[in-house]
Amino acid sequence: MDNPSRSERSRNAALDAATTILTRDGPGRLTLDAIARESGLSKGGVMHQFRTKEAVLRALLEQQMAYFEEFSNRYIAKARETTDQPELAAQIATLREAISTPRSGAFALLAAMNENPELMAMPRDVDIEKVARMKAEARDPDLALLRWAAARGLLLSSLFGLSSLSDAERDRLFERLLDDSKWTTLEQGAKAKPARTTASPQPAAARAAKPASARKRS
Repeated sequence: MDNPSRSERSRNAALDAATTILTRDGPGRLTLDAIARESGLSKGGVMHQFRTKEAVLRALLEQQMAYFEEFSNRYIAKARETTDQPELAAQIATLREAISTPRSGAFALLAAMNENPELMAMPRDVDIEKVARMKAEARDPDLALLRWAAARGLLLSSLFGLSSLSDAERDRLFERLLDDSKWTTLEQGAKAKPARTTASPQPAAARAAKPASARKRS
């Protein structure tokens, strides 16, 4: 095996070990020593790939973001045939995938937040771009963002162990969030009822302060 292949194998082994530690033991137990023990690599071998714990976390985030970006792109290609909001559909489906995919990197994300909140700029910047695309394609941008936010809520409640929903209930909600036909009436309502500005009703005290003759004329 040539050196680049050996190095890639060591890198992947270290990242797999880090994910196992995060999933099994939690972020607080992730150290370079623990990665070495879990992967069977020497600590020097781990440090040849990653000089710090932060470097491991950054690599895990990049790895997981690449996985879900690939999933999202594949989904968009299919969604264009069935919806005029393919970006929204892809993001909702990707959030569902994050729940159902074993060892999906959620713990790595939590560890990154705990270790260095600045690392969260990576996924946050990606989200900003996705939100812009969802709004640009949407008939009702606010409703599109509500559907996306609801899907994120389902993911986060599951991630933090706060969800009281069964898997079947959660899947049913995701299906409804993905189904454009369930939201058509709300979209039409938003168009049919443009915002109107009306004069604020006069306070009762002000009305009472008018002279009787003025109240009669009004």
